[in-house]
Amino acid sequence: MKPLWLWGLALMVLVGALGVAHADDDSDTVKLFKDAGQSAAFFSKSYGYAVFPTIGKGGLVVGGARGSGRVYAQGKVIGDTTMTQLSIGFQAGGTAYSEIIFFQDKRSLDEFTSGNFEFSAGVSAIAITSAASANAGTTGASSSASGGKKDAATSGDFYKGMAVFTIAKGGLMYEATVAGQKFSYKPR
Repeated sequence: MKPLWLWGLALMVLVGALGVAHADDDSDTVKLFKDAGQSAAFFSKSYGYAVFPTIGKGGLVVGGARGSGRVYAQGKVIGDTTMTQLSIGFQAGGTAYSEIIFFQDKRSLDEFTSGNFEFSAGVSAIAITSAASANAGTTGASSSASGGKKDAATSGDFYKGMAVFTIAKGGLMYEATVAGQKFSYKPR
């Protein structure tokens, strides 16, 4: 039998491959967040945002997540971004979700686009759900496909100039892990 860390590594490779595939484009994902409760208000009160149409996540003891997206300022694409996450702890399964990060002002956008930016394990995301259980964040959680995304209720506010929202797309994962998200940025 192979060691557990080897299975976790294999799942991370699979997640990396999932994160590269875009199941939908930015405009479809932005529309989901605009139709989902309080996250809609952030479009008008934010300087910009980074949108990730699909982030793939999986793990077995050791896990990872990866997704690619675009960064917008004042409604225009200014660059590309990639999110990677490595986690360790009790976890099993795989899931996919969409994520959006709103930047309150130019300072917070500049901080994100200055090179390699990282959310610590203490930063969490507001999970947009309606009927099904879903919670995805940088600190680890459980998630399943969310239903009725169009009218989902959300709550949240800026923390240090940024607000993060997620919408579960599918999969099932249980985890009690320590993880953080790391972002790379490439201007256009």
